[in-house]
Amino acid sequence: MRIAMIGTGYVGLVSGACFSEFGTQVVCVDKDAEKIAALRAGRIPIYEPGLDRLVEGNVRAGRLTFTTDLSEAVKGADAVFIAVGTPSRRGDGHADLSYLYEAALEIAQCLDGYTVVVTKSTVPVGTGRQLEAMIRGERPDAVFDMVSNPEFLREGSAIDDFMRPDRVIIGAESERAQEIMRQLYGPLYLIETPILFTTLETAELTKYAANAFLAAKITFINEIADLCERVGADVHGVARGMGLDGRIGRKFLHPGPGYGGSCFPKDTLALVRTAREQGVALKIVESVVEINDRRKKQMAQKVIEHCGGSVEGKSVAVLGLTFKPNTDDMRDAPSLEIVPALQAAGARIRAFDPGGMAEAKKRLPDIEWCADSYAALDGADALVIITEWNEFRALDLERVKASMRSPVIVDLRNIYEPERMRAAGFDYTSVGRSRPVPSAVAAREAGE
Repeated sequence: MRIAMIGTGYVGLVSGACFSEFGTQVVCVDKDAEKIAALRAGRIPIYEPGLDRLVEGNVRAGRLTFTTDLSEAVKGADAVFIAVGTPSRRGDGHADLSYLYEAALEIAQCLDGYTVVVTKSTVPVGTGRQLEAMIRGERPDAVFDMVSNPEFLREGSAIDDFMRPDRVIIGAESERAQEIMRQLYGPLYLIETPILFTTLETAELTKYAANAFLAAKITFINEIADLCERVGADVHGVARGMGLDGRIGRKFLHPGPGYGGSCFPKDTLALVRTAREQGVALKIVESVVEINDRRKKQMAQKVIEHCGGSVEGKSVAVLGLTFKPNTDDMRDAPSLEIVPALQAAGARIRAFDPGGMAEAKKRLPDIEWCADSYAALDGADALVIITEWNEFRALDLERVKASMRSPVIVDLRNIYEPERMRAAGFDYTSVGRSRPVPSAVAAREAGE
């Protein structure tokens, strides 16, 4: 089979490479000539473990190619996937579909014989119907079916998510389109992956609903972490106790500085906007958005309080800037709120991130960028861990303490054990694992 993948961003490039690994002939299309030239030369524009080897192997095998010529890619394709960006629109939070509409109109001019047109981008409910109407308006003679096939890729483990997914959601309403999609995902049938065929609207909403629910789980455990700090409970024990309940599950119950990235922030906003347009109040999701935005700002204050109430003139080492490890993605990363707030409070920031330095430099000014963790720690009055890269989990604590001017650590990802850190001589705090404050102890002893 032969497919065209329109867009070589995160979703398009990973999906195109993985489909080619399945044995499909894939042509990836992008208007950015420099990006296409780089891909042809073997340079991958995003950081994703294993993607460089996957692309290289399938290019060498002749199954994966790159072009700026959309018309040539679409002609003769069994399916055309649209994987362009749908960022939050400024001012109202709705998904910006301008790139999607532009791609659909261009595809319409190039359709040649029966083709399945697939939205891989995350889009509000009803977008598939709009695209179908647009294409039919441009090409009444075109023979095609519109399909929604939302992605569920986690940055840092996207290849495994594509090759061994929990499920595949396909909004396809004709048997002909369903058969094409079955063939494309044939290898997943062999490993008995659940593949759910739905209507267009159901597939589109499933993506948003799933991301909103996961964002809600993160936000819930973050609020529980705040309560744990007040009463002397351990949020990790609470999370384990909750997660062992099969109805709840263990995943996404990890406290931290709030969610970020390319999906959760924009998708929760877009879902709220869509619901409001339909006269439906999604109060839970609205609260999740509000609480998460507030939490990022609260984390800067947490650092300041642990530094004695002021960071004026102090050198603060920051380890980790991307929204999660194993990616260079800085979109809506907690660091984008925390670092500027510390700078506004008078701190001098020395920072290091194993994979996101290039992107971070575009977004965070007036920072001293360091070559590694220990360089960032040299002479620091405090250390703040924002992203849980694995290499931060095994720092030489004696060297850390010797490097710092003051052994103050604020661990926003809970990668170290409090007792171990305190025994090593650090003034250490984390999220949801503090000892009970005196007022809480007194209240319990008084029987209140």
